[in-house]
Amino acid sequence: MTGLQADLQATLDAFGETYALPGATAAIALPDGSVVTVATGFADVENGRLMAPETPMLAASIGKTFVAMTFLALEGRGLLSQGDLVSGYLGGETWFEELPNADTMTLGHLLHHQSGLPDHPHMPDFQRAAGARFAAGEAAFAPEEILGFVRGTEPLFAAGEGWAYSDTGYILLGLVIEEVTGRAYYDLLSETFLEPLGLDATTPSDRTDIPGLAVGYTTEGNPFDLRLRTADPEGRLLWDPAVEWTGGGLASTSADLARWGHLLFGGAALGAPYLDRFLDAVPVAPDAPGILYGAGVAVYSETSRGPVYGHGGWIPAYVSSLRHYADHGVTVTFQINTDAGVVDDSSDVVPSLEAALADLAIAAAD
Repeated sequence: MTGLQADLQATLDAFGETYALPGATAAIALPDGSVVTVATGFADVENGRLMAPETPMLAASIGKTFVAMTFLALEGRGLLSQGDLVSGYLGGETWFEELPNADTMTLGHLLHHQSGLPDHPHMPDFQRAAGARFAAGEAAFAPEEILGFVRGTEPLFAAGEGWAYSDTGYILLGLVIEEVTGRAYYDLLSETFLEPLGLDATTPSDRTDIPGLAVGYTTEGNPFDLRLRTADPEGRLLWDPAVEWTGGGLASTSADLARWGHLLFGGAALGAPYLDRFLDAVPVAPDAPGILYGAGVAVYSETSRGPVYGHGGWIPAYVSSLRHYADHGVTVTFQINTDAGVVDDSSDVVPSLEAALADLAIAAAD
């Protein structure tokens, strides 16, 4: 075990113990592209299955970086543009005109969370309906069914005149991508990024029996009324993660996410230039000028470690983080198979672990 790997292991072990995590993985991609990765705790507490660096977990909204890059790849081919109205692609659908800001929102608004659309995962009606469907063992809502929860609602603001995070907007982006190409999103993703970049541990989270998936653990009173252990004794999910689709929609490992971050922020994810469009960001709030959002990526322009790019992810029972420290050329990722203390903001485990791993990575790179 190298010095960095030993330090990374000790840090993750300490966080696992301090925060009573069932298990976790972490990875650091150094400027030369080499990746150091470790694991701690259990992937399945009840069955005694240890967590391993190659154990996948649901990556949640980190998947938005892949959705946005798929969009930018198509934009680079001239198949669509951020300035295009969404109605130009989906306006013929019977449900479209009932969406908030249907006639004014653009594809760029969706990419940057400026559409004024609500965020369906946090709408009580959606949570109740999804929870009932999960409890009955039924298939996930299709994208068009998800959009039904925001039809007829008031926009949060006029399109382009505010910022509000919206998984709903990224579901619409997925529909636009499939409309433009006539292809399934996951097929495009695999063909454009996963296969060419060798991200073999990153797969669609469109089934309940994802091979090797760590069992996730949640808490009482969780938004979808899931059981605390969210998988059956054989490790199959008790709910259908396909509901997330282009809101995230991937299972991955910390190592694969670190490789992705290294390539993505190094400008090597596509053969053509894209970083200017990817990192072209808008403010998220007037009182937080240093926090912006690009095309599926959070931008922290003013930190003690220099500019930081990345994305976090939460989905029931799983938490993930990807951070790239541009001045140092390092990417740091971790995944945890519980959302205890995270979903209700009662724990500082995410920012504290991000900071600790960043310090390790930067020290190793510098």
